[in-house]
Amino acid sequence: MKDIHIYLSYPFVRYAIIVGILIALCSSLLGVILVLKRFSFIGDGLSHVAFGAVAVSTVFNLTDNMVLVLPVTIIAAILLLKGGSNGKIKGDASITMMSVGAMAFGYLVMNVFSSGSNLAGDVCTTLFGSTSILTLTKEKVILCVILSIFVISAFVLFYNKIFAVTFDENFASATGIDTQKYNLLIAIIIAIIVVLAMNLVGSLLISALVVFPALASMCVFKSFLSVTVSSAIFSVVCTSLGLVISILGGSPVGATIVCIDILAFFIFYLIGKMGH
Repeated sequence: MKDIHIYLSYPFVRYAIIVGILIALCSSLLGVILVLKRFSFIGDGLSHVAFGAVAVSTVFNLTDNMVLVLPVTIIAAILLLKGGSNGKIKGDASITMMSVGAMAFGYLVMNVFSSGSNLAGDVCTTLFGSTSILTLTKEKVILCVILSIFVISAFVLFYNKIFAVTFDENFASATGIDTQKYNLLIAIIIAIIVVLAMNLVGSLLISALVVFPALASMCVFKSFLSVTVSSAIFSVVCTSLGLVISILGGSPVGATIVCIDILAFFIFYLIGKMGH
């Protein structure tokens, strides 16, 4: 505990914990929607699109890669949600195509145009996360807080509409809800969370941050509200624990958080089994 107090005296550790908790909270809210809409794989696909955008911004030496990564990921999210619901190429196939294509393009761009000497390190950092969560600037923390407030506010304000669109889009449309508008909102929220989460866990582990809290909560709880609340608590506790273990033990941040998520999922799964 003494070590924790020493670490918490450093601003970069406090920044990391604030950002980590906010990302965990936003991811868990989104995860419930995506799992219920059978779109849980979309986070994985978009994370690979974001990887491609990060590669391009690295080559062009953009001081703030958010300028390119966020708009590209938002456009990809909108295309995936639109294409998945009414396109000729259905959900999982379109996600796979975009995911593999963006990953290949990003790696090719980094190989051909990269000016850095440590290509393998750059790729590994983007895919699996890194200590970048511990080197956050005050500006990045403020941006993360603003985007997180937008995500949480949108979810709370439009909770009933999002709930209706998530469970039965056709029925929601028949009752006069503009489902296109709320699907667009969901797409923007997904994109924001994917881009934020890349700093925390890297592009390959984002799906775990989105899916595990929702699935674990569904093992124990049944109503949409209770699953959402449980998912948020699960995600924040696991991410905080993972960050603390990572800081104290020097282990990779992203991988540590995901391993804690897996362990907690099995505990919830067993609790759910005993409850039946």
